[in-house]
Amino acid sequence: MKYERLTYGMVGGDLKAFIGEVHRKAINFDTRAKLVAGCFSSDEKLGIETAEAYCVDPSRTYKDYKEMAERESQREDKIDFVSICTPNFLHYQIAKEFLLHGINVVCEKPLCFTIEEAKELESIAKEKGLTFAITYTYTGYTMVKVAKEMIEKEKIGKIVSINVEYVQDWLVNSLDPKNQKSTTLSVWRSDPKYSGISNCIGDIGTHAENLVHYLTGFEIKKLVATTDTYGMALDLNSNMIIEYENGVRAALWCSQVALGHYNGLVIRVFGDKGALEWNQEYPDYLNYTPINGAQQVIVRGSGVSKEYKAGLNSRLPVGHPEGLIIAFANIYRNVITTILKKKNGEELTKEDTDFQNVSNGVDGVKFIHKAIESSKEGKWVDYK
Repeated sequence: MKYERLTYGMVGGDLKAFIGEVHRKAINFDTRAKLVAGCFSSDEKLGIETAEAYCVDPSRTYKDYKEMAERESQREDKIDFVSICTPNFLHYQIAKEFLLHGINVVCEKPLCFTIEEAKELESIAKEKGLTFAITYTYTGYTMVKVAKEMIEKEKIGKIVSINVEYVQDWLVNSLDPKNQKSTTLSVWRSDPKYSGISNCIGDIGTHAENLVHYLTGFEIKKLVATTDTYGMALDLNSNMIIEYENGVRAALWCSQVALGHYNGLVIRVFGDKGALEWNQEYPDYLNYTPINGAQQVIVRGSGVSKEYKAGLNSRLPVGHPEGLIIAFANIYRNVITTILKKKNGEELTKEDTDFQNVSNGVDGVKFIHKAIESSKEGKWVDYK
C-alpha cells in the first residue's frame, strides 16, 4: 500500500490566534494533509469552537496536549504529525510529549528556552527516527531559495561580508514609561515567564541569524552583542557582530522600536565577484550585482529565476505576488513530502528535506543564549 495523504493535529492556534490560522492556511495549499485532531486552546469553549469551525470530530478534540498525544498514539489512524502553534514557554513540553509517543513534529520557533532542552528534543527525534521541522518562515520564500542556489553556484564568488537586519516598530510605544505595564503593548513576548531570556533576539533576531546560515551554511565561531531594554524586562533592540568559522563577519541588527519599519527583514551578502540583496517586504525580487556588470533584478516566476532549480517552485505566475502564507506552505510541502516518503520507504532528496529541522532549532536557542550572554558581559563570546 502506498500512502498518498497524511493527517495532522494542532496544539494551540485557536480562532483568536494569528499564527495558527497562518499554519492552517499554509497546509491547505497542499491537498495531501488534513486537519483531524487538536487541542486548540486552554479555554475549553474556545477550543471546541475552533474544532467545530474546522470540522474536527469531537472525539478528537482534546482538553490538553498530554491527552491528545496519548490517545492519538493509540489509534490505528493516528495523526502523522502535530503542528505546535503555542507561545514559546510551551514548545518544549509539548514537542517532547508527542515525540515520546512516536509522532512527527512541526514547531514554531524558538524551539524552547534552554540549550539542554533543545538538545534533548534533538536526541529523542533522532533516536526515534522522527521528522522534526522548525518553521523558520523566511527560508520558504522562492527567491531566498534562488539566492541560496546562486551562492552555491558561486555567482557572487567568495563571500567577504554580510549585513542582515530585522526591524519592526510595533513596541515603540513601550519606550514611554507610562506604557510599560500595558499588556496591550507588551503582550506575552515581553514577559520572561512566557518568552524566556529574550524578547527581540528570540522573536526576530533568531530569524535573521537563521537566514544567514540557510543561505551560506556558515557556522558561528564567536559574537559580540549589545541589547537595549529601555526599562523593560527583556530586550527591545540589539546590535551585534558575528564572526564565522571561515573568518567572514556579519553585522546583525534587530529591533522592535525602529519607527517606520513594519517587518523589515533585509539581508545583503557581499562576495568578491558579486552581491545579493533580498527584502522580505518585497519578496518576489532579488537584487543581483555582478562585478563589472549592471545590477539585475531577478523576479520570481520570470525566465531568469527559472534558470535555477529553486525558481521552478513558484506557485503563482510572474507578477502575481506571493507572500508569507505561501512561504509557510513551501515549508510544509517539503515536510509533508518527507513524511510521506518515509512512510512509503522511498529515498529522500535534498529538495525534499529543504526545511529547517530540530538541529537548526538547537542552533537558534544557542544563538539567543550566546547573544544575551555577550550583552551582559560586554565582550566577545566563543560559540563552542
